[in-house]
Amino acid sequence: MACNHPDLPDPFDYLKGDAVTSGPLRRHAVVMGTVVLTGALALTGCGKTKEKSSNALDRIKKAGKISIATDASYAPNEFKQNGQIVGFDVDLGAAIAKKLGVTPNVQDVTFDNILPAIKSGKYDISLSSFTDNKEREASVDFVTYYSAGTGLMVKVGNPLKLMPDDLSLCGQKVAVEKGTVQEDELKPAGARTKKCKDGGKPAPQALSFDKQEQANLALSSGRANAVLADSPVAAYAAKESGGKFTISGNAYDTAPYGIMIPKNEPALRDGVLKAVKDMVADGTYKQIIDKWGLATGAITDPKVNGATG
Repeated sequence: MACNHPDLPDPFDYLKGDAVTSGPLRRHAVVMGTVVLTGALALTGCGKTKEKSSNALDRIKKAGKISIATDASYAPNEFKQNGQIVGFDVDLGAAIAKKLGVTPNVQDVTFDNILPAIKSGKYDISLSSFTDNKEREASVDFVTYYSAGTGLMVKVGNPLKLMPDDLSLCGQKVAVEKGTVQEDELKPAGARTKKCKDGGKPAPQALSFDKQEQANLALSSGRANAVLADSPVAAYAAKESGGKFTISGNAYDTAPYGIMIPKNEPALRDGVLKAVKDMVADGTYKQIIDKWGLATGAITDPKVNGATG
């Protein structure tokens, strides 16, 4: 049986000192301790690895807290207000933690770093407006909790007459946040780029930023001609812009948001699913939705891995 044990102590640590760490001496120690080593691995090796990867929910409950990764630049879903991380996802995360009987520990993480951090186990879960899609489901699990599309934000008056459903964005400078489905749309193999090329038009010029507010600033300064973002985020930014921005056309490519959970943690995944379902049933979910004015994307049937595309 072949097992990796990067987190296990060497069974012969008790033999080690500063003078016994060289290659030949260590090999000699292994020969002397073959029986001890075999026994140690049989007792603690694979069992410990399995326990580490399958009991996250127990660990979270024992610790009394759950770490939640979010990119606090995506108002009204997650953003900073007077130095505090607030928003729809933040309130939802706190409510999930309460259902699990623990305290939320929300961490501000750059968006395109979140998925690899969840995969590595650095954070327990993520609520950060992640679209649940098939590509992401290949490496993490999701519990769906909201439905959102993509919105096109432009300068008030829409001087360039840009629309989301025609070829008017072709050749335009479009600001997006890194790691988002909107950035994917503008990549060389992306849907909008393909649409432009099929129509004999130049591809849009993607301007990708670490934070959503940087993308919004690019529009304000004239560096970008438009912004693509999740529909509730684009609508909120336009509303809060003081009359500088407006939404052009209707939201498109509606898909579910998902709470991101490591792939090998079914107990944690199912615990989060139950928490969200309970909040839908007892009215907590509606209270949070209404607080942030997001009723248009509310759902009634949370699911595990509910990607629509």
